[in-house]
Amino acid sequence: MTGSPEALLARLARHAADCPGRLALDDGHRRVTFAALPAEVEARRQRLAAAGAERVALALDNGIDWALWDLALLRDGRVAVPVPAFFSGAQRRHLVASAGLDAWIGPGAEALGFSATRDPAIATRRVASPPALHAGTTRITFTSGTSAAPKGVCLDGLAPLTVAESLAAVVEPLGIERHLAMLPLATLLENIGGLYVPLWLGATAGLPAVAELGWQGASGFDPRRALAAIKAFRPHSLILVPQLLQALVAASPEAPESLRFVAVGGARVANTLLAGAQAGGWPVFEGYGLSECASVVCLNRPGEPVRGVGRPLPHARVRLAEGEVQVRGATMLGYLGEAAADDWHPSGDLGHWAGEALALDGRRREVFITAYGRNVDPQWVEGEFCARPAIAQALVFGEALAGNRALIVPASPDLDDTRLAAAVAEVNAGLPDYARVQEWRRCAPFTPENHQLTANGRLRRDAIHGRYRDWLLASRPHPAQGVTP
Repeated sequence: MTGSPEALLARLARHAADCPGRLALDDGHRRVTFAALPAEVEARRQRLAAAGAERVALALDNGIDWALWDLALLRDGRVAVPVPAFFSGAQRRHLVASAGLDAWIGPGAEALGFSATRDPAIATRRVASPPALHAGTTRITFTSGTSAAPKGVCLDGLAPLTVAESLAAVVEPLGIERHLAMLPLATLLENIGGLYVPLWLGATAGLPAVAELGWQGASGFDPRRALAAIKAFRPHSLILVPQLLQALVAASPEAPESLRFVAVGGARVANTLLAGAQAGGWPVFEGYGLSECASVVCLNRPGEPVRGVGRPLPHARVRLAEGEVQVRGATMLGYLGEAAADDWHPSGDLGHWAGEALALDGRRREVFITAYGRNVDPQWVEGEFCARPAIAQALVFGEALAGNRALIVPASPDLDDTRLAAAVAEVNAGLPDYARVQEWRRCAPFTPENHQLTANGRLRRDAIHGRYRDWLLASRPHPAQGVTP
């Protein structure tokens, strides 16, 4: 594989010479052609150098500015740290401190200790002793909040572009000329698939602000507005998480005619959803990946039988070790502040082979992934609930759900639902929205006697999930608050 920052820049130069008037970037308000792109990136390189920015937070909304700053950081090998908009204040402070950030591009800098500079876009702060990074780190992508202190995944400049080249090879026969970024660019999947891949192909990356796409926070979505954006941009390709696909198909069973390729992943995709989408002409292809592996590892291909999450991409090597999926190729250098990673990354996912394709069998870890593709450690949220005097025990569940659900054991059987609802609201107010509980019910205590608690006090999740399976997995159009059994 030849994917690298240098290879991408060489392709951009070729596109500028071969098709100078073609749009490279379009956010619905501004446009940048391939001819103009190199100068725009160069101007931002000079601004970063003038500000002395080395480790830079990119905290902008989707748009041309996000893309240009990202390309400038990539070009110079500076450390880029995309900041998810849904991160709480505490998570942002953790990100700044743990990565030793000395520059911030976007709103909210002052509250995090950054000061304004002569450049209106760049705020800086002095970092006397920046934390050590893995050698070669040029990007730190933070997990979407598996806990209150999300981990930083350190990648070099080669890994994201290697994945981009693999993806470009898969979709190139489809003649993709326009891609619409439906996910935040701070999401590594969209950063690679929605920016680098279109530019690699000489296609246009459509980058409207996320609100223009129907996003309402990290866990709310208006499909009508999204469909209007699709109609306006007429993209050939999209990247979706399952909940977005479900909402779009429900609002428009027949696919927009411009679409040629829709990748879906980030969480388990129900077979019924895929079948329903395909019946309506949605060209959906399920894939699989992890931030630790620079996003996409496997993907179903157009023209091939749909099997599991598809074959590994050209750059990736996948093996099963006692049923666990392990990946080699374009993997992380290591977690921020931890030991260097091995060549083979253990995913924590279980799987089997379906011919040459990988099929997943569940997750070894307790972390669940919501329908919006957000990773949540239930123990983190449960701990917040159990810190409230009204709540003795809690179990939080959200695998592939649009809204998380919780089983609540009150501190006293005499506590009414009003007190419990107030406690739930208090906890939710301190959590990022993807981790909040949208629906809850009170239940009997979890004990060793009913096999729902271990002798040392840990929840037996499988037993509890089995006991309350119907409620936890029930399909409800509008989450209710405080449903009592």
